Amino acid sequence: MRLFLTLVLGAITVLTLTNDPLAQVSSSSKSSAAVASMERKLQHIQSNAKVSQPDQTPTEFTEQEVNAYFASGAVKPPAGVQSVMFQGQPEVVTATARVDFDQLKAGHRSSNPLLSMFSGIHDVVVAAHVRGAGGQGYVNVDTVSLDGVEIPRFALQMFVEKYLQPKYPGVGLDSKFALPNRIDTAKVGLHKLTITQK
Repeated sequence: MRLFLTLVLGAITVLTLTNDPLAQVSSSSKSSAAVASMERKLQHIQSNAKVSQPDQTPTEFTEQEVNAYFASGAVKPPAGVQSVMFQGQPEVVTATARVDFDQLKAGHRSSNPLLSMFSGIHDVVVAAHVRGAGGQGYVNVDTVSLDGVEIPRFALQMFVEKYLQPKYPGVGLDSKFALPNRIDTAKVGLHKLTITQK
C-alpha cells in the first residue's frame, strides 16, 4: 500500500490498490454493518473483475463504510500512522490522521532544518483532488497541515523525496497509477465514492 495515498486517497486505496483487501480482515472487525457492507462491495468488485464482460453498474461506497473499514483494522496503515479518517467532497478527499513522524521515518535523518518540522507526533490533515478515469487513478495533493499549520509545498516535496519515495516509488504530491480490478472510473462525491468497472 502506498503511504501518501493512504492518507490522501483512503477510499480509493482500499477499494482499488489492495489486491485482496478481504484477506486482511479479522473476524472481530466484521461486527459493524458498515464494515460488512464495505466487504460485500469489495467482494463484488473482485468477482466482477474476473468475468469477461463486467457489470458496469456503479458501485458506491459511503464515507461511513470507508471510515468504519479503516477503523476496524482491515487496512494496515504504515507504521506511525493512526486514527485515519476520510471526508469526501466533490472531487476532493480530506484525510486526517495522527502521525508519529519519527516512527514513519524509521531512523532516516536529515540535517536540513526545513525537514525538522517532520518529527514527533502531529495531527495531519491532507486535502487532495482525486479521480479515476480511463483505468488510471490521479491524486493531486492540494494542502497538508501539521497541527493546523499549512506546510509549504516545497517542504512537502523534500519530505516525499527524502522519506517516502525510497519506500514507496511512484508516490508524490501529484501521482498517476493504474487502477486494478478493471476499474475504469472513480468519482469522489459528497461523502461517497462511486466506481465503475469496464
